Amino acid sequence: MTTRLILVGGFLGAGKTTMLWEASQRLASRGLRVGLITNDQAPELVDTAFLAHGKVSVAEVSGSCFCCNFQGLLDAMAKAQEAAKADVLLAEPVGSCTDLSATIVQPLKDRLGGALVIAPLSVMADPARLTDILEGGSAGLHPSAAYIFRKQLEEADIIVISKTDLLAGTDLEALKSRVVQAYPCADIRTVSVKTGEGVEAWLDEVTSRSDAGLRLAEVDYDVYAEGEAVLGWLNATIKLQGELTEWGVFTENLLKVLSQRFDSLNASVGHVKLLLEAGDNFLMGNLTGSGDTLNIRGTGGTSSEARLTLNARVQMAPEALEQIVREALAAAGQGRLTATPVAWRCLSPGRPNPTHRYDHVVKLPEA
Repeated sequence: MTTRLILVGGFLGAGKTTMLWEASQRLASRGLRVGLITNDQAPELVDTAFLAHGKVSVAEVSGSCFCCNFQGLLDAMAKAQEAAKADVLLAEPVGSCTDLSATIVQPLKDRLGGALVIAPLSVMADPARLTDILEGGSAGLHPSAAYIFRKQLEEADIIVISKTDLLAGTDLEALKSRVVQAYPCADIRTVSVKTGEGVEAWLDEVTSRSDAGLRLAEVDYDVYAEGEAVLGWLNATIKLQGELTEWGVFTENLLKVLSQRFDSLNASVGHVKLLLEAGDNFLMGNLTGSGDTLNIRGTGGTSSEARLTLNARVQMAPEALEQIVREALAAAGQGRLTATPVAWRCLSPGRPNPTHRYDHVVKLPEA
């Protein structure tokens, strides 16, 4: 059986990792073997650690995006296929990446079109940010970061409006109609992983179609590079030790402190996500904007020791982001915990330099 690749792009905070988790479980329930591929500019990735709890094979491309490390993507795909004998590979590019059709989909079709079935490129969009973008705003982002958001939508084969449980039915239909008008060449899907609505319909589509990369976006790489560079990126793994701690409370306090600090500086949050593991317990925490976007799933239980993996993408200098995270860890621990970094990386992404960039849509022979 030929392996199928499903690429799911979309800006930071759109809900891609949660969607891939849910998709992997549903595909497995259909009797399919699934491999997952994550991607980031640095190691210590929350997505990889979280998805590994799903008991499926996970491979990671870290240190650069898929498009700038095409061979790394091929190697990760081969690793996941070998480990899982995968029928389906689910891959999540870096959330601040665009031009995926020209730099990933077309090269894959050209090189592996006979051995790999590539599903239509799905791009997920958070409804709040999407609404503001459609109204001509920047969704609270730097204008160059908002440019990336728009370009992601332009090249999508399928635009997936996520988190629809946050919208009333009439508001959702109105938003969907506006997206249809703005992007008439894309198919539009609506999903809520929380309620499950729309997930099966999207899966049916991406597991049956093979018309991937139907269009290319015109991307100004100077603007694109600036849109990525305005974000400070922090990936860290931290050992927490001390007094008996209720980890759910600690996590909520940590995210609240971070949110308050970022809001006070008017620093736009791409996302802050964390995975806290304590024995057999684990929880996920997310922040995708102001404090009202704070979300925690799972349970960390109560113990005196835990391992925290934290990723932050915030519109500020990396040095400032690093200082704020260190101070927030101390504040959330309230003097009762010692936070010892196991790994710590803070940076601003470099200019995108894709391995391949096709100027045409690759046509595959008819089956």
